Amino acid sequence: MSDSGSEKAVIRLQVNGRELEGVAEPRRLLSDFIRHDLGMTGTHVGCEHGVCGACTILLDGDAVRSCLMFAVQAEGSVITTIEGLGQTRDDMDVIQRAFWESHGLQCGFCTPGMVLATKDLLERTPMPTDDQIREGLAGNMCRCTGYVFIVKAVKAAAEELNARASVDG
Repeated sequence: MSDSGSEKAVIRLQVNGRELEGVAEPRRLLSDFIRHDLGMTGTHVGCEHGVCGACTILLDGDAVRSCLMFAVQAEGSVITTIEGLGQTRDDMDVIQRAFWESHGLQCGFCTPGMVLATKDLLERTPMPTDDQIREGLAGNMCRCTGYVFIVKAVKAAAEELNARASVDG
């Protein structure tokens, strides 16, 4: 029991390939659970209304706004946060590298959400048009750029992933 009298729940998840668990009140937002309880601060919290996309994660492979879910709703799920992709310049994910090389980021606050939304988009639409990219990322706001370089980064990532797929298969 917490001091406020509400019961806490044990939450078991697979996060970035690791089995993790934590304890949280039923009303704890998934974004707060990821950041504060699991220590993965790459999941950013902006608007807390699901509008900005900064808290985007992959939940069972789909891009979701973690500020719109309670942690208990994610029990048993597989989650990927930005920490589940590359952590250094040498091990960057293809999408992270494309954002870096194409200047698809500035302050970096929106970048984790943009990268994960891009990952989801490219898994569903391997060679998206500019319009499909803009539509696929429409729920992610960036206050620093005009999105031109973000679209360029997504296209570069798509080209690289498709080139790798052609070689591999």
